[in-house]
This record gives sequence, structure tokens and C-alpha cells, in this order.
Amino acid sequence: MTYTIRQAVILAAGRGERMHPFTLHTPKPLLEIKGVRPLDTIISALHRNHILDIFIVTGFCAEQFAFLQDQPGIRLLYNPLYASTNNITSLYTARDHLEEAMILDGDQIIRDASVLSPFFDGSGYAAVHTEHDTREWVLDVERGRICGCSRDGGHGGWQLRSISHWTAEDGRKLKAHLEEEIRTGQHNDLFWDDIPLFLHPEDYALSIMPIRADALTEIDTPEDLEAYRNG
Repeated sequence: MTYTIRQAVILAAGRGERMHPFTLHTPKPLLEIKGVRPLDTIISALHRNHILDIFIVTGFCAEQFAFLQDQPGIRLLYNPLYASTNNITSLYTARDHLEEAMILDGDQIIRDASVLSPFFDGSGYAAVHTEHDTREWVLDVERGRICGCSRDGGHGGWQLRSISHWTAEDGRKLKAHLEEEIRTGQHNDLFWDDIPLFLHPEDYALSIMPIRADALTEIDTPEDLEAYRNG
């Protein structure tokens, strides 16, 4: 069965501490890199794929996102807990917009708009296959299905990328699990991805969406930034 994305949630609340000093006064999604900001590439790619309902979760330097508030289809949501928790509270802030949704981080540069296609076969994550050692999260995949994940990376495999798709049913499950975690307050230090990958994997049948390594660029450190600028 083929599903269609009808809304996107962009997480852009973080302080980007690994990118200091570049992000001391500017959120990473708004850093100008080779004349373009990562967030601009995401919004442009979503629009090219006719995904027009976009929710952006802000936190650090939220006022710098104000230029977006009058753009049609874009709504800014503020996470007041951005400085004291991990991004689980950012997705909780957008919990009412997770059905038939795409969730993605706001600090990646989209180089191929097709990776944000609105059509998907089921809930899951974009992933890049590598034969090399990696410190990225590596998914354990059998016949296209995700059956485990290593936080510590590994030698080769499917590297998780921060683009995911959620059916209406799974979006409702994700909302319920987020509300449970925030209510108990036990896991505010976790990534939201911990919910489907580690805390409640039995409740989700997740698959991978294979993408090319050059379809997007994730810039997490000053070294990544310099390499991209000089590439």
C-alpha cells in the first residue's frame, strides 16, 4: 500500500553545541553555508514535492525564525524546554501533527529533492548504505525491515538519516508514546527516535527508504562545515 505525506515537522530547536563557535548566536538551520541556509533547502524541497503544511519547532534563538511566520503553510511551534532536554520534547511540542507526516531535522542540506518525496510504503527511516566504519546509528535490516539499531555505529551497514515517514496509525501511536514519556518524565534526555527504535520497537513495523549518500549533507561539527565549504 502506498501512503502520501500531508504534513512535515522540522525540528530546529537545538543549540548546536557541537558546532561552536559558529552556532553561538545563530541556530544551525540558519547558518549560511555556500550562500544557502540548511532550512531553506528543506523548505524548498518540501514545496517541490507539494508538501505545503510545515511545522517548525524552534527553541534556541527562536526570534531568528520570525521571518517564516507569514509564509503560507508554515507554522512555528516553540519548545520552552529545548535547553534542558533532548529533542524528545521538541517532537512532543509537535505531537498533534504526526499523522501521515514526515519528520526531519532542520540542520541538513537537501541536495536532491526526491529524498523528500511525499509517497511512501510504510513508516520508517531514510538510510544510506556504507561499507566503511561509521559512528552513525546503524540499523539492523532484514528484507528491508528494521529489526534493531546500534547507537555506536559499526563496520558497514545502513546508516540512519534524520528523515522519517509515519502513517496515520503510527503517528497516533507515536503521539501516545510521547505523551507517556513526558508525563512520567523519565526519558527527557533521550532522542525521540528512541521511542520506536528502543523503547517500543514491538509497536512499530519500520522499514528503510534507501537514499544515496550525496542526496543530503548532515553538518554536525566545525570539521564537517569546513569539509563541505571546501568540497
